[in-house]
Amino acid sequence: MQTARVLITVKDLPGAKSRLAPSLGEPQRAALVLAMLVDTVTAARRCPAVQDVHVVTADAAVAAAALRAGAEVRQDPTRTLNAALTSAAEGLGTGSPLVALQADLPALRAEELDAALTAADTAGRAAVADAQGTGTTLLRVAAGAVLDPRFGLGSARAHARSGAVLLDGGWPGLRTDVDTVADLGAALTLGVGAATAAVVHGMSTPVTVAGYSDAQVQLRGDDGIRMHSAQQAAELGGWRRLRAGQRLRALLDSDGRVCLLTYPVAAPPG
Repeated sequence: MQTARVLITVKDLPGAKSRLAPSLGEPQRAALVLAMLVDTVTAARRCPAVQDVHVVTADAAVAAAALRAGAEVRQDPTRTLNAALTSAAEGLGTGSPLVALQADLPALRAEELDAALTAADTAGRAAVADAQGTGTTLLRVAAGAVLDPRFGLGSARAHARSGAVLLDGGWPGLRTDVDTVADLGAALTLGVGAATAAVVHGMSTPVTVAGYSDAQVQLRGDDGIRMHSAQQAAELGGWRRLRAGQRLRALLDSDGRVCLLTYPVAAPPG
């Protein structure tokens, strides 16, 4: 199987991940975007089916993080996702298979990507839908083919209409892109890479479960301050049952409310 060249686009950090804005401030969102990019690039570079990784961006901080992670950087003159991918793909040529990969896959495992690209090799033009089945986390075309990306609302269907085979492998890390707190909780449950784990650790505070009342989790911070969390925050972190005395980490929103309970912040193998 011929190895693929991977393209990852990242828009400017100001205003990034706006759907997380109710829970995370702009500096937190920017740090999370960079960490998820690093973990995505790291997993992709470990994949045997990948030849090289190119990050397309106009943001200097994104470019610096990509270079540190071992990716090559290509300037984005368009600042729009599909146009940026098209321009970068044209620059790389069609001598190798091309892959457009989302930048926010912190739980991605190299072996998942390898399995998906192996499956895509027999399909020619192929895509992987996100966990909701509506978006796309990966688009792959064979050598000699035009990328023709259709990312955006309902992109899985758009890519299928363009002739892409929607691959049906499990690959949960490949399908879990992060746009919301619920997505972040799902990724943390799977196990995220070291960069994302470190950022989430830094954004969260250690707490101890003190008890339950009226569908709320009673928590006590290490500083002795008591706080309450809606059961939903625990469920988003993958918890169905908590016990008194259990140690967790609480992610607080900009108003100081607990929006996610998670522990431990685990990194995936490989």
